[in-house]
Amino acid sequence: MQNILQKTMRDPTWQLISWMLGAIFIFALVASEFNIGSFSSTLLNGMLRAMLLFLVAAGLSLIFGLMDILNFAQGGYFMLGAYLAYDFQHPDAGSLTFGESIADPTLRFFVSILFAVIVGGVLGYILERFFLRPLYDRPLFQLVLTFGASLVFLEGIKFIWKTVPYTWREDTIFQANKFNLFGTTFEWYRVFIIIMGIVLIVLISLMLRRTRIGIIIRAGVEDPEMVRALGINVRAVFTFVFTIGCAVAAFGGAVAAPFLQVHIGLGNLYLLGAIAVIVLGGLGSYEGTAVASIIVGLAWVAMERFSISYNIGAVWGDLTPMLMLALVLLLRPKGLFGEER
Repeated sequence: MQNILQKTMRDPTWQLISWMLGAIFIFALVASEFNIGSFSSTLLNGMLRAMLLFLVAAGLSLIFGLMDILNFAQGGYFMLGAYLAYDFQHPDAGSLTFGESIADPTLRFFVSILFAVIVGGVLGYILERFFLRPLYDRPLFQLVLTFGASLVFLEGIKFIWKTVPYTWREDTIFQANKFNLFGTTFEWYRVFIIIMGIVLIVLISLMLRRTRIGIIIRAGVEDPEMVRALGINVRAVFTFVFTIGCAVAAFGGAVAAPFLQVHIGLGNLYLLGAIAVIVLGGLGSYEGTAVASIIVGLAWVAMERFSISYNIGAVWGDLTPMLMLALVLLLRPKGLFGEER
């Protein structure tokens, strides 16, 4: 184990990652005005943001790596998951009145997440199977189609839920329990999301490395022609990856709804963040996506804290992923773990 760690730390890429994380920690400390409570809160919220970014970016990265499709609708699935979870939990908010048949708010919350995942997966399957599949040999058309799908999501959400932002009103057992960290109150639910995100990173990594479908996906990313030559139904693999990627994004939106304001700009906000993540990590690299999610998430929240502490304007927080994207394209176009494309 020690030899593996030493070998890893001698790798120039991991040395760069260490320097980046160190710089972000120092910046977060300055942004927190050297207050240990604010600093701890910034790091925890940064990890929370990182896990949400990962849930959007993981599917985006796998879809791009396997299918060479940049799915602009990925943020729409995240946003839809948030709206579905909110509406299910608060039956007076929109159309999903059958949520009121579940009296226990915690049970209703879990059912709302499951509902959002199923809807996200089904819509992802429909988009890939009936609209994208005929366009596999037309990359530009695929790009336009996914962008059009994102607009359909946006207009559909406007039609059903209007443009009024929603804020979670009903506590479940997770949101109701809080703890104090160096004088700062933090919800256990947010810690749960961080832990769940880390577990998902590990589980997806194990799936890609240890299972047959995972090996096929990795082989398809590296050499799709070889996979076809082996007689494997590549299109079925494409459908599976696209469906799971969309379902995971919807899951991310659903679990984020209790602490994010649910609004029509949510999808684009996290889509842009996820694009910054996959470019920084390296296009098609799952390992890079996981690491870059943490880097972008921490930097994003640290900049938000800095803008509040030093009153420079809240817009700088949301601009952070785009600024990082521009720097990566300028200084290291292939990303941390990517190859020249």
